[in-house]
Amino acid sequence: MDTFKHFLDIFFSFKPYVMLPLFMLIIAFIVRMKISEAFLSALKLAVGFAGIFIVFSYFVDTIKPAVQAITVVRGLDFPVLDVGWPPLAAITWSSPIAPISIPLIIAINIIMIATNTTKTIYIDMWNFWHLVLMGAFVLSVTDNFILGICAVIVITVYNIKTADWTAPHVEREEGMDGVTISPVSVVGLVPFSVTMDYLYDRIPWFNRLSYNPGKSGGKIGLLSEPMIIGVIIGALLGLAAGYSVKKILEVSIQLAAVMFLLPQCGELIGKGIGPISRQLKVWIGQRFPKKKELYVAVNPEVLMNNRSVMITGLILMPVALIIALIIPGNRVLPLGDLPNLISIMSVTVLISRGNVIRSVVTGIPVVATFLLISTRMAGLITKLSAASGMSFGAGEQITAFTDGGNHVRFYLLNLFQGNLVAIGIIPVILGMMYLSYRRAKADRRER
Repeated sequence: MDTFKHFLDIFFSFKPYVMLPLFMLIIAFIVRMKISEAFLSALKLAVGFAGIFIVFSYFVDTIKPAVQAITVVRGLDFPVLDVGWPPLAAITWSSPIAPISIPLIIAINIIMIATNTTKTIYIDMWNFWHLVLMGAFVLSVTDNFILGICAVIVITVYNIKTADWTAPHVEREEGMDGVTISPVSVVGLVPFSVTMDYLYDRIPWFNRLSYNPGKSGGKIGLLSEPMIIGVIIGALLGLAAGYSVKKILEVSIQLAAVMFLLPQCGELIGKGIGPISRQLKVWIGQRFPKKKELYVAVNPEVLMNNRSVMITGLILMPVALIIALIIPGNRVLPLGDLPNLISIMSVTVLISRGNVIRSVVTGIPVVATFLLISTRMAGLITKLSAASGMSFGAGEQITAFTDGGNHVRFYLLNLFQGNLVAIGIIPVILGMMYLSYRRAKADRRER
């Protein structure tokens, strides 16, 4: 077991922009793509992902000082520090449940494909940590290894099924056949997002409101351009931080650059993964005629070329800061995880058919609950981070705004602890999941 854990430590030390392209290259060889085409597709995928990481790092370096300045200038006190996802990944791979969970997740996916209970091939092993973390949390609070494994099984099945229901939205909005999105942090919102969109369709007046910058009939207005939104958000952040005019202009242009570069990287990822996924479908169709429609689950960065995705995420960032200031019970100011709102809300945007108005309205309760849950989870995350060897100031509490505030993990954690409210709302959860299934089925019929 120690040897296997050591292997996992080495394996997951690779960056996603190395690991995922390698997996896709192996798949390309298996499905007999031409060597030159396989290498070029994998390289496009790798360069696109690396570009996303570079731009996001620049993004964080730009907005982090601004958000910190806001807390100083406005005299704010938020004792829980949002440090982003890295401590959660450290908790995952240091947990004794990790060595068993990895092969278990792979086995669950294979069984579901074999029994026709899913169409998703979950090859994105980097994002397995989202699932294994669920087991680590349950193991910690219940001290029961079996319950921890059961938690991994439940969230894995849920993740794979919501990825199934995401694929039709990806194909409709992005034109990518045979591709879906992998992380439970993103597709886990599908039942809620579908339910909200269902309700919007039945609200008079609101159901006619639409702002879709990606469908402007060739005429791109100023507010349909992500760079313009980047300038506006940058200026607002600079003003709130008390920056000088010079610094405000710099931040505005920096955010405009981020909004321009991210879609270019997303487009490159799509060009890389498209040929491989199409060849995979051909290969599967030749050998397994009854399994022609399968989806390859990948990171949401493939959606970064969508204007509505970019603008929705950028608008929700200052909204998140405002909500953090006014919502009772919140003790964390979004910082490390704030840029993640772009990817977290990406599938929600697709479900709303690119309507930024609907996506932002749906995102408001999502952001509010992220804050409250991440505050609530701070004690457990701090404790497990310290146990995994991470050091921070004495008495300091840490959390992660989006990943620490993840609704699916928080709900399942309460469910496995026997929380009566969590048990009582099971019919509501199942109802939203059924609505998601019906929506995906209807979208497939429209193709």
